[in-house]
Amino acid sequence: MKTTEKKELLRGGQFLVKETKSEDVFTPEDFTEEQKMMRDSVKEFVDREIWPNKERFEHKDYALTEEIMQKAGELGFLGVAVPEEYDGLGMGFVSTMLVCDYISGATGSIATAFGAHTGIGTMPITLYGTEEQKKKYVPKLATGEWFGAYCLTEPGAGSDANSGKTKAVLSEDGKYYSISGQKMWISNAGFAKVFIVFARIEDDKNITGFIVEYDKDHPNGMSFGEEEKKLGIHASSTRQVFFNETKVPVENMLSERGNGFKIAMNALNIGRIKLAAASLDAQRRITDLATKYANERIQFDTPIAKFGAIKSKLAEMATSAYVGEAAAYRAAKNIEDRINIRLEGGASHAEAELKGVEEYAIECSILKVACSEDIQNCSDEGIQVYGGMGFSADTPMESAWRDARIARIYEGTNEINRMLAVGMLVKKAMKGHIDLLGPAMKVADELTGIPSMDKPDYSELLAEEKEMIAKLKKVFLMVAGSAVQKYGPQLEDHQQLLLAASDILIEVYMAESGILRAEKNAKKLGVENQKIQIAMAKLYLYHAVDTVTIKAKEGIGSFAEGDEQRMMLMGLKRFTKYSNMPNVVELRNTIAEKLSSENAYKF
Repeated sequence: MKTTEKKELLRGGQFLVKETKSEDVFTPEDFTEEQKMMRDSVKEFVDREIWPNKERFEHKDYALTEEIMQKAGELGFLGVAVPEEYDGLGMGFVSTMLVCDYISGATGSIATAFGAHTGIGTMPITLYGTEEQKKKYVPKLATGEWFGAYCLTEPGAGSDANSGKTKAVLSEDGKYYSISGQKMWISNAGFAKVFIVFARIEDDKNITGFIVEYDKDHPNGMSFGEEEKKLGIHASSTRQVFFNETKVPVENMLSERGNGFKIAMNALNIGRIKLAAASLDAQRRITDLATKYANERIQFDTPIAKFGAIKSKLAEMATSAYVGEAAAYRAAKNIEDRINIRLEGGASHAEAELKGVEEYAIECSILKVACSEDIQNCSDEGIQVYGGMGFSADTPMESAWRDARIARIYEGTNEINRMLAVGMLVKKAMKGHIDLLGPAMKVADELTGIPSMDKPDYSELLAEEKEMIAKLKKVFLMVAGSAVQKYGPQLEDHQQLLLAASDILIEVYMAESGILRAEKNAKKLGVENQKIQIAMAKLYLYHAVDTVTIKAKEGIGSFAEGDEQRMMLMGLKRFTKYSNMPNVVELRNTIAEKLSSENAYKF
């Protein structure tokens, strides 16, 4: 086993209170040769098998989805994260992110089928199953012989997942459970063989997980609703699943009784960061298509790619993709390193992966929100670049926009994830895992102190941008620290304040990731070589500063009055002030002109 390289590895959420050095982050430019080969293999598969068949997916060709999934299994793509002893490839977390990234860009139907199967359909058994369960089910799931589905959501249990009414009753002889209930929005239900089902035993506080096999010739009390009519992801099989005294052997209980809620939450943590990855190649492809169209579309004897209004859109689309890549792979490598540390300490694969992902649950929620909203914005702007043609189903933008919409609901709505991110951060601080109090008190002291009149030294690469990131962190500490002090445990009742604080947290992480990626690669490859990447990092930060300013005002106004409010607003102004305001128009033009000259997103 390769020993984790020696570098400072921050705990989840510590990015807020500790400086991250650019040399300590992982970027897509750091992919190994093996990872590049895997990426290229997946891209070739998508371009050969999926992209040419987009129209068939839009016409609800569920059989094609199943066929593509079988082919993906034959090539090993379904087993990237599965240990070799269960017929998987046993690759690291970054590689699993990479495959999820590149297999998901052509259509949301395959992205959903792949994510549901490899994530919530397979990983719960891999991570929580007994050895017998793993040997029986995981190899067939890893190779695509069988497909998996995940039955958690019910008509009355969505975000409140632990409130499900599905019951599991133990037989008199103690040999099996009878499961009865209704599940809805079940991805892959139309062709799955293995269902991870959550049900409540007696009046247990928490639900319990079960592995349930389905055989169409012997349905065992299982029945299915019709395929749901959906806004997007048309060829993703989505059905209700009904259980009527479905008999499940006691040995098919997954983990321990009452452990289902924990299984569900940990599966969602993995699902959130994988969903962020699944949004990336879609952004790249949409940006590619929009750029090509803008170069080819002539109006007033000029390609529309030369118009400033279009340049602005293309630059913003590319920027969100670049920063999303930076943040997603930064977090993925942190998770992988934490997993390796635990493996080197003697932990099992399951324990190491669970704890590794759980450590960065805050970052997983941040990424889920940011990348799902970026792909929606990107597809929306893609339609706008195409103009009237973008609204037509004959072009790929229309389906991309519809497919993107579900990402803000999957794996916990973005509202839930926003509140989770701040809530988990506060809980970590209360447990002593992150020192938020000390830095927050320093910011409070700074508010009452005299600002330094010294002229800052911005001679180093991205020095002012890194200082701005540090100041945005102070804004979060100022707002969140004062809010916690005022409301204490009742903070969770103030949802709009939590949402505002979360938006600040999200922008800090995303903007810092972009700056660190640009800085690291400029140092390694040269500033001139990375000129466009630096421009994208600066452009994203500019928008982040605006968002932080708006959300901080919203938060401050909700709980502070009089002198306290005036002092915090003055501090906000100080913490969001540029010494040298960037020329945003020039940044956008620089990015867009590079896109146009390459006729594609090539960063």
